[in-house]
Amino acid sequence: MAQILIIDDHDSMREGLDLLLRRRGHTTHVAENGARGMAVLEETGMDLVITDLKMSEMDGLEVLEAVRGRYPETEVLLITAYGTIETAVRAMKLGATDFLTKPFSSEEFAVKVERLIKAKEERERLRRENRSLRVENTYLKERDEGHEAKYGEIVGESAPMQRVFRWIERVARSESTVMVYGESGTGKELVARAIHAGSGRKSGPFVRVNCGALSDSLLDSELFGHEKGAFTGAERRRRGRFELANGGTLFLDEVATVAPQTQVRLLRVLQERELERVGGEDTIPVDVRIIAATNLTPEELLDGNGFRQDLFYRLHVVPLTLPPLRMRKEDVPVLVHHFIDKLRERTCSPVRSVTQAALERLAEYEWPGNVRELENVVEQALVLADGPELDADDLPPFGMRGDTLATGPDPMLDSEGTDLNRVVEGMEERLLRQALSRAQGVKAEAARLLGLKPSALYYKLEKYGIES
Repeated sequence: MAQILIIDDHDSMREGLDLLLRRRGHTTHVAENGARGMAVLEETGMDLVITDLKMSEMDGLEVLEAVRGRYPETEVLLITAYGTIETAVRAMKLGATDFLTKPFSSEEFAVKVERLIKAKEERERLRRENRSLRVENTYLKERDEGHEAKYGEIVGESAPMQRVFRWIERVARSESTVMVYGESGTGKELVARAIHAGSGRKSGPFVRVNCGALSDSLLDSELFGHEKGAFTGAERRRRGRFELANGGTLFLDEVATVAPQTQVRLLRVLQERELERVGGEDTIPVDVRIIAATNLTPEELLDGNGFRQDLFYRLHVVPLTLPPLRMRKEDVPVLVHHFIDKLRERTCSPVRSVTQAALERLAEYEWPGNVRELENVVEQALVLADGPELDADDLPPFGMRGDTLATGPDPMLDSEGTDLNRVVEGMEERLLRQALSRAQGVKAEAARLLGLKPSALYYKLEKYGIES
């Protein structure tokens, strides 16, 4: 079913066409003049605009020109009681899809609309097929010429990463839903972007939602949009991320944190490919590919975490588990050189290379924060280093637990003794700040890293006055 906008300054005609199309299952929007119609079109994308030709202020030809200039994928049907060959020719030259002269029967009008919608769907199908063929031909050409496929900022030469690259190459060309598993910092979003870039949807939008960073009510509005007045503060209609990602890819990061009520709505969109905005009644079709990600394993996701089993199987169609950095330490030197090239200009650093001693020390560490933690360490080292070569002495202390064990007397305990509560609170505050930093401000993830309940984390953050 289609999204259709009807623009006509005659109430009876506008209401009659609206009723006829609704009875046929379409979602309709109406406007009494051209200016109002363009405002509605800006808020909600349409498959078809039906506009009267003779209207005050902004006539149908002006509406046609505006639609063609700003929304070239939207079809336009012009209706008029003043049909002439000259008007029809001009309308077609301006880009009208079809032209209908009053008076006309309900059946004639309905057949015309259905024909336009089917033609639009067929053109969109052909465009998707052509995009997919272009992507596949690019892969084949690169393979025949011996070129390596590019995967954005994903870096790695190890066997586990070569398997990931081959998996991305195969999956990108499909339309299947993808579930990416991996610890925090392993590059789940980079994988999602690489899949999108290699897909037939690459010319469409890539939209990311961090599900763990939003409250339940805000996540509902963020995903599905809301109507004006749906809740306090909803001063205007707002399209959600599903609508914004139409024709492209929606990346649901930290999907395990989604509340049960939102899971139900998410399941319906995956099943029916349609949604309703918060506070709305209209059903809106969406054409979106879903890529979801979580730092839990499939077993953990289903083991008492409140995650619906039916939603799990809707998302777990094509799964991929990213290897942690400790399982591919041969990639550490490659990543270090990559980050030096990437961050050198931003940090105004003179560093151009790295010593073997520095690489060996970095390779000895287990990297619980994975690639993201390594990048942070390299950035700190570039800021602190003085010479053109990064040495082991230039590396800052890294790791929440530290990479070495202290020996000898604790410097915090002097001959006068110390205040144990003060020391413990200081350590607790530092751990809270480090956990939030590693979790990129996502409190649910920070609580998981520290083994705390979210409520306990919120209490401690308030206690120490820490902002995420």
